[in-house]
Amino acid sequence: AQDRFLAAGKTLTAEDQAKRRGHPLDMWDEIAANAEAGRFPKGIDIFRHKFFGLFYVAPAQDSYMCRLRMPNGILSGYQLRGIADIAERHGAGHADVTTRANLQLREIGAGSAIAVLMALQDLGLTSRGAGADNIRNITGSPTAGIDPAELIDTRPLAHALHHTILNHRELYGLPRKFNIAFDGGGAIAVLEDTNDIGFRAVAVAGEAGVPDGVYLRMELGGITGHGDFARDAGVLLRPDQCVPMAVAVVRVFIMQGDRTDRKRARLKYVLDDWGIERFMAAVAQELPFTPMAASPGINRLPAPAVKDAHIGIHAQKQPGLNYLGVALPVGRLTTAQMRGLADIADALGSGTIRLTVWQNLLLSDIPDDKLATAEAMIAALGLATRTSAVRAGLIACTGNTGCRFSATDTKGHAARLADHLDARVALDRPVNIHLTGCPNSCAQHYVGDIGLLGIKVGDDMVEGYTILVGGGAGGERKMARELYADVPADDMPARVERVLGTYVARRDVDESFHHFANRHSVEELRLLCAAGP
Repeated sequence: AQDRFLAAGKTLTAEDQAKRRGHPLDMWDEIAANAEAGRFPKGIDIFRHKFFGLFYVAPAQDSYMCRLRMPNGILSGYQLRGIADIAERHGAGHADVTTRANLQLREIGAGSAIAVLMALQDLGLTSRGAGADNIRNITGSPTAGIDPAELIDTRPLAHALHHTILNHRELYGLPRKFNIAFDGGGAIAVLEDTNDIGFRAVAVAGEAGVPDGVYLRMELGGITGHGDFARDAGVLLRPDQCVPMAVAVVRVFIMQGDRTDRKRARLKYVLDDWGIERFMAAVAQELPFTPMAASPGINRLPAPAVKDAHIGIHAQKQPGLNYLGVALPVGRLTTAQMRGLADIADALGSGTIRLTVWQNLLLSDIPDDKLATAEAMIAALGLATRTSAVRAGLIACTGNTGCRFSATDTKGHAARLADHLDARVALDRPVNIHLTGCPNSCAQHYVGDIGLLGIKVGDDMVEGYTILVGGGAGGERKMARELYADVPADDMPARVERVLGTYVARRDVDESFHHFANRHSVEELRLLCAAGP
């Protein structure tokens, strides 16, 4: 792929030039030498270290952040305790849940890099390919295998694709990052249509030429930070066909993705240039089977997910068992909380912890007669299974305290926003509020009911936000629209309060914020908010 661009007289990006000089997966000895010398990487080597999940995040912090991989966001109590030990011994004493149902460890010193990587592997975990130009953590339905509403258990699919990636070296040759998600049709959204590849389960009955059963439809090219949802690929897949299909798509992207412009080095732009039919024809050349064509009826958008299904007590499809959705303040867990949650999972459940893209976690398989005990033990950790409608849907990226790209302290502002709104607005329906510190949109501000994009405001360049409204994914697929620009961070909570107060006062009976925002033009919303509730 690189040779093709060079033959056309084009210049590779600095990152692709670095990959051409030497495969980043071959730099274990270099990382070890840096650790022994107590030094952080410099220049392009900062990028190369990300292939091992090590992010040198200066100037935000003079330390590494280490991002893990855990297929379908599931880990054991043993593993969570081990992560707590690593965070305590080598890091900041906490872990952050990400919007890819994953964990990040922060404030890792230069001398601890190899020790952290080895400790993770000793736990049966890895950070390999968790950053840079790689396929990121494979997400799946967090209630896979336990959800009464699900059509298919996504755990085997995510697990198989995870290990396929780890054991195929050529799948680390991408021109840029790549996201893949499986939605099994359960109550908790996975936002699969915001991924480069999104698989969603569909039930087929009475469709001409298609045996009755559960299949997966595939969408391609989602990247909401660039203003696009994934588009239908026109195929219907058996579960056993999903992994080879994903690999085939990635192989075509490896060959055709732009290696001269990082901004266009995503699958969306290959699809924009080629169109879906030409792209899928190239994918077909990489497949050992011919996928079935999917009719428009099979590929209709799903109903909206249950927005608060990731919080609280919910009955599983296994009689007498439940999962508990635990709210995590801005997605952060202390080591004491990690160990405590692992103890609860082991003592009262099946020892399973399930992370979600909503920056919280679930404890599954809790018997009916153990629920009160579990809630009390969770409360003793300073956490809860019940929270306000604001906090249930609040998501924030790392922010400028730990990311050099962020313009704002998103996690700090999210915490203050929640306190402000809980004291002033009586919400009886969940509203998703997404805070992201830069246009990279790790917190996906375009698909929140309310999206907050961090910016610098005014001549003094103070922290502030662009406020957007009406976003959604899946059955509520819609890019949020800009309502207010250049709002200083200090003024942002009051401005959001006015928006939500107007919604509560002027909505129709049982109307969601998403519907309310999208039945008005931006100009109408501004006038309504200016008039007040």
